Amino acid sequence: MCISLQHCPAACTGTACDQKPVRYNNGFMAATPATTHQPADILRLAPVTQAANGVCYASSGEITVSADDLERMVTAVPHAIAASLQRKAFYFVPLTIVQGEDVTIADRYDVALSDQAVCHRNLNLGDAQCVFISTRLMEDKFAVGFEFFINVGHAFVDQAGVAQGFTDIALKQLTDKVRGETSLDAYELRKIGSSGGPDSEKAKNEFLQAAFADAIAIYMLSLYVDVDYNELRERDYPLLAPTALAERLRKVAELFPPPQGYEFAVYHRRRT
Repeated sequence: MCISLQHCPAACTGTACDQKPVRYNNGFMAATPATTHQPADILRLAPVTQAANGVCYASSGEITVSADDLERMVTAVPHAIAASLQRKAFYFVPLTIVQGEDVTIADRYDVALSDQAVCHRNLNLGDAQCVFISTRLMEDKFAVGFEFFINVGHAFVDQAGVAQGFTDIALKQLTDKVRGETSLDAYELRKIGSSGGPDSEKAKNEFLQAAFADAIAIYMLSLYVDVDYNELRERDYPLLAPTALAERLRKVAELFPPPQGYEFAVYHRRRT
């Protein structure tokens, strides 16, 4: 399976995501349209579970990720990272529909609504922030997991900033002109940060934030499912060289050891 590591922009709060992920739904459209609900209705109807690491999550409607997979996905977040997610809850729903300023949640996949759906939407409701993740735009646990983990990664970096050890590695790779990056945001910011122009210092700092969030997300994804990096493809930018990514991930694993029951390891494919 080849899947993009590109994610929706972190600034999805308040506006619809500019990019939509690939859809894997190829089934026939149901004769009757999906029922849509207001986000506040989902909060009222969907019971929230608090995982062992403290992360709050819920599911609503016809999603294809099993309850066991959701639990394993959420508990893959190390405790130190989970601590940054207080007053935040993740809702795994079929489709999050955005029409102007209005946000509704579909109770199942509906091809007629899919073009108005976004990968995720952050909404401030009361004194908490709720993240609605559209599971049926992606349709497999690898992609759903990455969407969840990239949201977690950005939320953590927004609060905690970038670890110095990771900064040292990323800047050395930049100086060594290591090929590729882990997301389009990081790739573009890295180019500007290396340009020496008037915005280069600001872009370099933003590059480090994006790269750290990406590395945290990929690390947690690798705890949840096996990631064969050599099988991944990206059309819009070259992916970071495997050895460079491994160096970043080992640093993240050192900063945030795997939770009990999870294991992190990097295996290099032998050339035949």
